[in-house]
Amino acid sequence: MAYYAYKSQTNNRNRRPSGGSGSRSRGNRRPGAKYIDPTRFVKAAKPVTAETEYVPTHKFDDFDVHQVVKTNLRAKGFVTPTPIQDQTIIPALAGKDIIGIANTGTGKTAAFAIPILHMLMSQRGSRALVVAPTRELAMQIEEDIRSMAKGSGLFGAVLIGGAPIGRQLRDLRSNPQIVIGTPGRIKDHIERRTLNLERFNMVVLDEVDRMLDMGFVDDVREILSNVAAQRQSFFFSATLDARVNSLIQTFSNEPVTISIKTGETSDNVDQNVIQFGGNMEKIEKLHDVLIQPNVTKAIIFDETQRSVERLSNELIDRGFAAVSIHGGKNQGQRQRALASFKANQTTILVATDVAARGIDVADVSHVINYTQPQSYEDYVHRIGRAGRAGKTGYALTFVNR
Repeated sequence: MAYYAYKSQTNNRNRRPSGGSGSRSRGNRRPGAKYIDPTRFVKAAKPVTAETEYVPTHKFDDFDVHQVVKTNLRAKGFVTPTPIQDQTIIPALAGKDIIGIANTGTGKTAAFAIPILHMLMSQRGSRALVVAPTRELAMQIEEDIRSMAKGSGLFGAVLIGGAPIGRQLRDLRSNPQIVIGTPGRIKDHIERRTLNLERFNMVVLDEVDRMLDMGFVDDVREILSNVAAQRQSFFFSATLDARVNSLIQTFSNEPVTISIKTGETSDNVDQNVIQFGGNMEKIEKLHDVLIQPNVTKAIIFDETQRSVERLSNELIDRGFAAVSIHGGKNQGQRQRALASFKANQTTILVATDVAARGIDVADVSHVINYTQPQSYEDYVHRIGRAGRAGKTGYALTFVNR
């Protein structure tokens, strides 16, 4: 897509059907799931106080970037950078490799997009590749970059599964300056010889830990082996364990490490559990949560594609404005569901863990774990959807007593 070409229900919440098909009766542990002590799901919110708030060194107008980027940032209302943006953009503009360790929702996209767009506009022979673990995150990154690149004349391609391959092939034939995609589809295009990465001298791996968790380590290594030897690399991750560190050290050159991670989970998220004894009690307790006045926008995580569809339909039958998203839906269905949720046309998004990463919605008040996550790391990623922009969010996890 040419970036310069882009321009910028009422619920009956008291009705309860006589049925209770929202979830089959089951425990919270599935094959392969790690045991998580339920006490780890309980933690009071500790919002950041004024005395400990981060004081940025720069404003966006201070950065020596292309005027087109500055104009678009002003139009988006960007004045003061977040910590990861404030500390990343200057060394990135100097050509340094970057390792960014930060919780989700901290503004990482702008941290790498601003210096990359500046380079693409200043040196027209440059090319950038952005790799993300999920379709949703890739699409979110594309949307953010498109808004910052408006009027630049840059051309881009999005390479994700579940989307028509014909359009991707057409976009790649146009020699895009920036390519955004998921590891599997990028690798497919490399193998088809429809994507040649030899001229790509900037590469971003966003949410590296999640990509490795999803089994993409070999794909990622192959992709990085195909980009230009002389390149600038950006690695962003919520954690820096041995696997992540090994990958980064293999494919980086004297990187600058920027860590703004403050803890395991967001201090702005109030975490608690809901105990239940059976199927009917579980769905009724969920209903009681959702009718509370402070539940303004909620993401509910369930276990499988089938259970997500069943729970979503149950909530719709009960008068809630709900929509579902999972890997069984095609890309158009997933995009429409996410768009309706962002626009407040629906206020409840029922999802599998496919949505734990890549959903950037600032006003989510509640994350509800209707089934427990596979690991505590997944739990952290899930609840990171709430408590953004300095607001207090809430995370509730259902625990079978």
